[in-house]
Amino acid sequence: MRARFEEIDWQPTPMGEISLRRRADPSSGEQVYEVKLGDEFLMSSMFTAGEIALARLGLAQAAGGELDVVVGGLGLGYTADAVLDDTRVRSLTVVEALGEVIGWHERGLVPLGERLAEDARCRFVHGDFFAMATHPDGLDPDTAGRRFHAVLLDVDHSPEHVLHPSHASLYRPEGLRALAERLYPGGVFALWSNDPPEERFSAVLAEVFAESEARVVTFANPLQEGTATNTVYVARR
Repeated sequence: MRARFEEIDWQPTPMGEISLRRRADPSSGEQVYEVKLGDEFLMSSMFTAGEIALARLGLAQAAGGELDVVVGGLGLGYTADAVLDDTRVRSLTVVEALGEVIGWHERGLVPLGERLAEDARCRFVHGDFFAMATHPDGLDPDTAGRRFHAVLLDVDHSPEHVLHPSHASLYRPEGLRALAERLYPGGVFALWSNDPPEERFSAVLAEVFAESEARVVTFANPLQEGTATNTVYVARR
């Protein structure tokens, strides 16, 4: 019989102590996976609609018969998994700052780990997305300056609430211009946010990209016996 609560892994990292936990949901009995960084909850398998919508909304705007895609932030893998559901995707590069998170997937400690690790289109890259996105060498450590049809980012809580101060510069015009250079013409940048649409960030996107919009994603929140929302920003070069 599986325990009602289990800490599957705990590791010290440069960003703080990260832990992977599994618990039984008291109402449904389903197994829920959760990730904490220090005392802060980063993600839960109970709430994946926003991560999935990030992939679907972003790729819906992407031009091209075959797509090369980057996902910034691996987490529990729901954005990457939704990307691989799109049959147009030729390659997926997932850039993750914490090698411990990549290890969860490669060791099969999370539900989607084996699928992602075994899909020949998918590659995990241990690196700092924010530094790579603004560096001339770009997001593929094997091919300097490589361009992509879509870059999907899910790391920070929002452009205003970042996990590390070094991330903040990406959300300014100069950072987004550097990121746009990683895209083919017509390529898409999409961003997940836990906050409602922010007028200031929408204005920055409009300054840098030819087209941009903020889409609100609504989903059930059984913990509050109601609904909750995320925001997905989608911008085209």
